[in-house]
Amino acid sequence: MGSYFSHGFTKEQLEMALVKAKAIVNSNPVVVFSKTYCGYCKRVKQLLTQLGARYKVVELDGEADGGELQEALGEWTGQKTVPNVFIGGKHIGGCDAVLEKHQSGQLLLLLKEAGAVASNPVSA
Repeated sequence: MGSYFSHGFTKEQLEMALVKAKAIVNSNPVVVFSKTYCGYCKRVKQLLTQLGARYKVVELDGEADGGELQEALGEWTGQKTVPNVFIGGKHIGGCDAVLEKHQSGQLLLLLKEAGAVASNPVSA
């Protein structure tokens, strides 16, 4: 954790948020840290739904500690924007990274490896 935090959160608040974020990521095959009004977030959630993936969404604008979570995610992953996507406990990135993985055929493979989709989806 860095020593300068732009949003005025304490080190303790950010450490607690980081513990929470890691616990969510480690207990779900796919996690999308999102904001309800974000079009890029909606696109990623729509794609995951179309692929039949089971995923957890954390709407940061609906969480009491959403600001702390977003700041902690930025410190952890280097990405301060949403969506912030994890598959199989690994940071994937944002909307562009997810769409690129989908275009290259890697996304469905990652989702299968994480156990988020059936091995033989009906259709995608």
